[in-house]
Amino acid sequence: MTTSKLNRIKVEEKPTSQLSKLLAEGDFIKIPKVGELVKGTVIDISKSEVRIDIDGLTTGVVRGREFYDESSESGSLKAGDVIEATVIDLENENGEMELSLRFASHQRAWDGLANLRGSGEIVNVEITDANKGGLMVKVGKIPGFLPVSQLSPEHYPRVPGGDKNRILERLRSYIGKKFEVKVMDTAEAEDKLIVSEKLVWEEKQKEVIASFKVGTVVEGKITAVTDFGVFVEFGQNLEGLIHISELAWQRIDDPGNLFKVGDLVKAEIINIDGSKIFLSTKKLKKDPWSEISKRYQVGQVVSGKILKINLFGLFVELDPEIHGLAHISELNLEPNRDLKDQIKIGDVLEFKIISVEPMQHRLGLSQKAALPKPAKKPVAENAPEPTGTPVPTPAEPINPQS
Repeated sequence: MTTSKLNRIKVEEKPTSQLSKLLAEGDFIKIPKVGELVKGTVIDISKSEVRIDIDGLTTGVVRGREFYDESSESGSLKAGDVIEATVIDLENENGEMELSLRFASHQRAWDGLANLRGSGEIVNVEITDANKGGLMVKVGKIPGFLPVSQLSPEHYPRVPGGDKNRILERLRSYIGKKFEVKVMDTAEAEDKLIVSEKLVWEEKQKEVIASFKVGTVVEGKITAVTDFGVFVEFGQNLEGLIHISELAWQRIDDPGNLFKVGDLVKAEIINIDGSKIFLSTKKLKKDPWSEISKRYQVGQVVSGKILKINLFGLFVELDPEIHGLAHISELNLEPNRDLKDQIKIGDVLEFKIISVEPMQHRLGLSQKAALPKPAKKPVAENAPEPTGTPVPTPAEPINPQS
């Protein structure tokens, strides 16, 4: 029973006659309220109820379902034990304070979770179930949730293409296993408990990560290839991401075309953000655009292979390191026909270079400008310049005999 559920129980908070007498003697006695924890000494126990002396103030009784707590401690109670119980009614039909061991156990469990959250203590939890969003766990008797985003790199389900069914399959493989976590968020009123394995991993890796600096070159093994880059394991169980834009100087559409899981690579650390480490392989290679003028100049006609077609034009490979863009306005296209019906990926076409921007790594191409210009008709030497005025045809002579 949560606090919100308890608050919905309609009770009349009226003191017993014994409490009334004590209150009349002075204002120094604090009367418990519904929902509060009270301590007392066990007086008597039967199969279905227990009577408790509340500091000589009154007698409390725990009965029915309220006798059985979540920790099963109620089964070992004996007379003389000091226990805690939650007040659910100040006075029942017999003039006794109605108490609950079940709810007291629940309260203690949530109080314990709040303490764990505040202290940052690491706890072991068992994975009980899984869904596409994460893993279900239990901290003591309280069910909780471990989101996918809060898994350590070791358990994060990196699946090529982000296939949700394969992600779920990977998550379900953890059922029955135990993970080290920290309590991240609690909300007793909502029965919400969120835990994080990632926080534990980050704490353990702080000292190791601190030994690496931006600019350090590391060598490691590729552990995952995704649409947005590759993950590399290096050092003492550290992992870094090489974003797709940092894989090579040329445009990359699929990291899988360059790397596969298990490959050994060298990379430079370009950023460290908490536990996140970002790497670059292209930093270790000479920028081919730094000497682009030695290879390509404006006005030069070149052949290029079509790599990609989109609405605004073509991406063209001039060589493995240098790619250019031919805007759709610079293409020699037939009107009223779709671009993809006229040009295919893999086609090799001629273009004229119309711009080179080394700092921006941009090279502009034009198919129209590469077309040969139509030849002009030759003009006869010493021919009179045309005036534009037609020469009149001489009239026939008049026959005087006619």
